[in-house]
Amino acid sequence: MRLGLTGGAIAVILLIAIVVGYSTLFTVSQTQQALVVRLGKPVRVITEPGLNVKVPFIDAVIYIDKRILSVESPAQEVIASSQDNKNTGTDQAGERLVVDAFARYRITDPLKFYQTVGPAGADTQLAILLNSALRRVLGAATLSDVVRDKRDELMKKMRDQLDRDAKPFGIAIIDVRIRRADLPEQNSQAVYQRMQTERQREAAEFRAQGSQKSQEIRARADRDVTVLLADATSHAEQVRGQGDSERNRIFADAYGPDPDFFAF
Repeated sequence: MRLGLTGGAIAVILLIAIVVGYSTLFTVSQTQQALVVRLGKPVRVITEPGLNVKVPFIDAVIYIDKRILSVESPAQEVIASSQDNKNTGTDQAGERLVVDAFARYRITDPLKFYQTVGPAGADTQLAILLNSALRRVLGAATLSDVVRDKRDELMKKMRDQLDRDAKPFGIAIIDVRIRRADLPEQNSQAVYQRMQTERQREAAEFRAQGSQKSQEIRARADRDVTVLLADATSHAEQVRGQGDSERNRIFADAYGPDPDFFAF
C-alpha cells in the first residue's frame, strides 16, 4: 500500500515538474524574435534564436516575425499633377490614375512594435501610411513621370517617406513598388480614341508624302524616257544620214568607171 502511495506521489511530482518545466522553457527560432511579458508589462526582448527561460504561470511570450514581410495597398485613384500646373502653377486639375502598390518591411524594434501597433494592427497602420505616402509623392508628379520618366525615383521617395512614418512603430521599410499605374476606365477610352485619331492622321500624312514622292519619281522617269528617246532618235537620224551618204558615194563610184554597167 505504501509502495503504491509512494509511486503515485512520485508520478504527481514528475507531472508537476513536467508542467513547470514546460511553462518555464521556450524556444525562439531563426525566423522569430520574442517579447517576454509579465502580467501585461514587457520585461525582456529576445532577438537571438535558442532556448530561453521565463517565470512559469506569470510570464507570457509573444513571438514576432523577424523575416521581411509585405503589405499591399488596394487599387485606388490618385490625381497626378498636370504639366501645366508644374510649369505655370495654375490650378488646372491633373490626371487621374489608378495605382496599385505594395511595400516590404521588417520589424526592427519588437518592444516599440508591441507598444504601438502590435501584430494585429501592423498591416492596417502600414496600409494607411502607404496610401498617404503614395498620394503625397504621386500628387506632385506628372503622368509621364509616374508611367515612364521618373518611376524609380518616385518609388524611392515613397520608400523614404514611408520609412520615416513607420519608424516610431519599430518598423523599417525595405522597399516600395508601384505594381500598376493606369488611367481610369472612363479616361482610357478617350485616350485610346485620341491615340487612334493621331495615328490615323500620321498615316494620312505618310500616304500623302508617299503619293507626292511617287509623283516626283514618275515625273522624273517620264522626263528621263523623253530625253532617252530624243537622244536615240537623234542618233538614229545621224546614223541614217551617214548611211545615205555612204550609199550615194558608192553609187557615184560605181557610175564613174562604167555608166552602161551602172544603168544595167
